[in-house]
Amino acid sequence: MACGPAGDPPKQRQASGGLAKVQEQQEVQEDVAGLAALKAELVTTHGEPARARIDRGVDQVARLWRAEDGELAAFVREHFIADPAQLDATFARLEQVFEQVDGYMHAVGRELRRASDVDVGPLLAIDPLLTAVDPAAHLTEDLFAAKPGFVVLLNFPLTTLAERDADGPTYTRRQWAEVRLAGRFARRVPGEIRRAAAQASAEADRYISQYNLWMHHVVDARGDRPFPSGLRLISHWNLRDELKGRYGDPAGLEKQRIIVKVMERIVTQTIPQAVIDDPRVDWEPVSNTVKMAPADAIEADAPRREGAPQLDGAREPDLRYARLLAQFHAARREDPFVPIAPTAIARSFEIGRELPETRVKALLEQVLASPLVPRVAKLIEGRLGRPLEPVDLWYAGFKAGSRPEAELDLLTRKRYPDAAAFAADMPRILEGLGFAAERARWLAEHIRVDPSRGAGHALQAMRRGDAPRLRTRVGAGGMDYKGYNIAVHELGHNVEQVFSLESVDHTLLMGVPNNAFTEALAFVFQARDLELLGLQQPDAASERERVLGDFWQTWEIAGVALVDLATWHWMYDHPEATAADLREAVVRIAEEIWDRYYAPVLGGTTTPLLGVYSHMISYPLYLADYPIGHLIAFQIEEHLHKVGRLGPEFERMASFGAVTPDVWMTHATGAPVSAEPLLRATEAALAVP
Repeated sequence: MACGPAGDPPKQRQASGGLAKVQEQQEVQEDVAGLAALKAELVTTHGEPARARIDRGVDQVARLWRAEDGELAAFVREHFIADPAQLDATFARLEQVFEQVDGYMHAVGRELRRASDVDVGPLLAIDPLLTAVDPAAHLTEDLFAAKPGFVVLLNFPLTTLAERDADGPTYTRRQWAEVRLAGRFARRVPGEIRRAAAQASAEADRYISQYNLWMHHVVDARGDRPFPSGLRLISHWNLRDELKGRYGDPAGLEKQRIIVKVMERIVTQTIPQAVIDDPRVDWEPVSNTVKMAPADAIEADAPRREGAPQLDGAREPDLRYARLLAQFHAARREDPFVPIAPTAIARSFEIGRELPETRVKALLEQVLASPLVPRVAKLIEGRLGRPLEPVDLWYAGFKAGSRPEAELDLLTRKRYPDAAAFAADMPRILEGLGFAAERARWLAEHIRVDPSRGAGHALQAMRRGDAPRLRTRVGAGGMDYKGYNIAVHELGHNVEQVFSLESVDHTLLMGVPNNAFTEALAFVFQARDLELLGLQQPDAASERERVLGDFWQTWEIAGVALVDLATWHWMYDHPEATAADLREAVVRIAEEIWDRYYAPVLGGTTTPLLGVYSHMISYPLYLADYPIGHLIAFQIEEHLHKVGRLGPEFERMASFGAVTPDVWMTHATGAPVSAEPLLRATEAALAVP
């Protein structure tokens, strides 16, 4: 039987503590007569105008109150706030306090993870243990136990997604801030369950962040080395980007096919254990054979490994899927505490995205099944002069005036020998994106740049005066084009994070509606990476290429998102599955979705490629944010073309804060989230001879 993070069967761990607490909450809520009498008493005390607030507040408290919390009636009598001025003062105090508490807790967590996230030298044995510490794991539980959480629920409104969708367009900014204040107390999850989730997440992230392949030691059937010495690629990000970068290489197709085979073996876990992050071993992935690398071929900066490498070709154990299962079991322990969204899937969509799963799937399938797909595929086929095949899932030729990646690497390495050089160049980059010089300097002063141990990421700040972090991989010879491209993407995240914290009117609204929106704003920056290097100027031809590229990327990642989602549904349907069971299921799901949407245009063969994305393991249920982010980015781009300079509009959009998706999009572009703008523009781009 699959086990939870600490080794106990998930069902037993759930029943021993969590379900008992849920039962206590239900018993309090079921005292209907007592609650009715309490409400009537409060109405008598505070007057009829307070009835609606009293009814709502008492019910909200009762849903989460436990016997251990004391006498509910006494608490409610003392802490219901009828006076508007006192309510305003309480709201202001809570907003100020939570900004500081959340901000400092976040900063503590950032420091605990620093050595694992940032390239500060070799990892120490203590570092993975530090990442598993969540300083805020017990914060919400403590706020309930000490009663501030119940004060919030008694006096401010919890709302459903349906209510926010229906009424959100008419909310004042203060109403939105109250909704977000109450929303943080919509669930009461015990600290030990939050801590177990943090530990499972940290272990998955550590597994992924160390999953590197030394490509000079991935050989072809002749024993030749197609890839240069020192090329160390993390899965999946760098492998995918290396594949995309080989379209300008005369020998690129052979290299791309090798990378695809590497990816397939990662998904199926038939990759030999010995080749993972060890350049002492040469590997031919088609025959799946390994042998000792010649001493003169081993890189000088190779990581030190104890003992001789394993040369029998034994495959990697099912660690990839064990890490995913651990995340599932940790999430499942939270289910009983969130009756409005009783699965991780529901929480991901109803609470995290505030977009229903059915709507998101419909948007993805609208792109995947579009009749435009074979038309774009035919165009790509004509450009390549050959039939398409699985490597072309990541076709990267939709860039007017694109250069060979080796040439781009020389340019970016010279310009950015280290992370500090990119930080110093940020004001120029931001001016190139349309921000006024003073605003560009202000933004750059609010962002810190670190060399990433992984592929790269942006880490927000949660307190005014703190700074978000931009992390991207910087090699010994400087920042290659992949690292630069990622850095520009992460800079888009960071600029959004600065505006949505420093410029938003209520810090309770800091951020954007969901991850898809910050991804969309980052895509807006990333699409201009060559322009910022002085290698491309926007014109009608480049705009056509941008549209086609956006469509193809959205089509690619939409299927990956469906695999991620289907995998979680499968785990909920098979909660006792082993890691081996899950591996077989993921391979089957990935192949089925490939056969349905991709095989007809990419050569007709079956492959589990769609299961390679590392987000499935380290960021569960995140992947749908990318295709939705592409749709949102395209709507934003369409708006920018109408109104002009990017800088002021980007600031106006990002400063609006974390309202619901359609409210944000209507404010930003005049229309709710939709796939139609991308599909219409793709149709128009295909019509150009």
